[in-house]
Amino acid sequence: MNRRAMLAATGSVLATAAFGEAPFTSMRPVARVPAEDAIRKLVAEAGLTGVTGVVVTDLATGAVIEDIAGAVAQPPASTAKAVTALYALESLGAGHRFETRVHADGPIVNGVVEGNLILAGGGDPDLATDDLATLAARLKDAGLREVKGDFLVWDEALRKVDQIDPSQLDHFGYNPTITGLNLNYNRVHFEWKRAGEGFETFVDARSDTYRPAVTVAKVDIVDRAAPVFTYANAGNADRWTVARSSLNDAGSRWLPVRHPALYAGEVFATFMRSNGVVLQSPKQTPTQPGGPVLARLQSNPLAQQLQFMLRNSINLSAEVTGMSATKALLGQRVGLQDSAVAMSDWASLRCEGRVAPAFVDHSGLGDASRISPADMVGILAAPRVHDQLFPILRPVRVFDDAGTEILRQGLDVRAKTGTLNFVSSLAGYVRTEQGRNLVFAIFSSDLPRREEGKRSGAERPQGAVAWSRRARAMQGKIVRHLATRLPA
Repeated sequence: MNRRAMLAATGSVLATAAFGEAPFTSMRPVARVPAEDAIRKLVAEAGLTGVTGVVVTDLATGAVIEDIAGAVAQPPASTAKAVTALYALESLGAGHRFETRVHADGPIVNGVVEGNLILAGGGDPDLATDDLATLAARLKDAGLREVKGDFLVWDEALRKVDQIDPSQLDHFGYNPTITGLNLNYNRVHFEWKRAGEGFETFVDARSDTYRPAVTVAKVDIVDRAAPVFTYANAGNADRWTVARSSLNDAGSRWLPVRHPALYAGEVFATFMRSNGVVLQSPKQTPTQPGGPVLARLQSNPLAQQLQFMLRNSINLSAEVTGMSATKALLGQRVGLQDSAVAMSDWASLRCEGRVAPAFVDHSGLGDASRISPADMVGILAAPRVHDQLFPILRPVRVFDDAGTEILRQGLDVRAKTGTLNFVSSLAGYVRTEQGRNLVFAIFSSDLPRREEGKRSGAERPQGAVAWSRRARAMQGKIVRHLATRLPA
């Protein structure tokens, strides 16, 4: 399955959206170009509960075009990934490649490994099922015929993170476990089909090419009204139940994997078996392998991976690249929160102390992260940042009031979106049709309503979808104004 297709999860049970009431505040801008009351009007007309902050500056001059509640720190949601991408690029280098290797722990005689075979992860966030098929084929081509010892998997390149945000519901596929050996963004494909009075179920590491079944995750259908899913850790496997009443005749969705190394090992062993080499069931090892490398697989260059991460907002990729950047910077592994603190400190130093973000992760999934719109703009407008981020941020389409896309020579908007329940953000760059380069951040949040929604346990709390829709519409109008109506 290609990496883009890996991002899609279909099915009838609970779409994986993640969308918090304080009085609306609108502070006077500290400095702004005259007649820019249009943006303030757009914010007021949106009718969003909570707080909305907007900061816009001219990249060339640093002049503040608009500042509405720009100093109020809010959860950045996935706009944090733009900071993570910069952090990774400057700590690891745009050409950095992650490497997955297979080692032999013991002598090799006529294609027979007398000791153990070890699959070692190097932290590749984009490692997919087809990559393990390629790795197994390379071992066959190298003449491997038999392994007499154990089959071991090593995932200690990064500290294990059980969940990015423990406050999320267990079954959210975008909140997986993170380790140094990750497969398919640490998600497993669960499919069901009605068969007579019951259902057939399938759990696999699906790709466009292969469907290797896995046993490291199991899903049982049970008779109950709620909750839709339950999770239990069965030692070396994930055990899920799903409410029969939530299933239609056929469907599927991706579930998070809590034992990523064993998951990758099981899939790899399947491909080895298809190439004539039978391996023992995978076992984890804490010891970094040092034997000869029999096969290796390198990732795409980091800049390419980050572009994919930003344009598809992949949480796992942000966490892996962020933690890898911290490891390179500090010379040692640290946990997720410590890594996020390191990135916060780095960003402050990078901007000579003019910004003070407080991140709790690298993806923005955790709502305890805080950064003000002014500080986000400060990071994006810092020297040499635009040239690194603009090419890899996602293009944003601009529409008129009739819904027709505005296509004008020179106009180009690149930005990162962010969405949690009752949190919506957009930050990036606008190149106007007059050739002016702007930096902007638009943050909205209603944290009391978000907390109320979390207490309800609902995947889509009441009012969250409508609130998010209004926020996105407001963002679109502000971006259109910046792109087409500002003077040169």
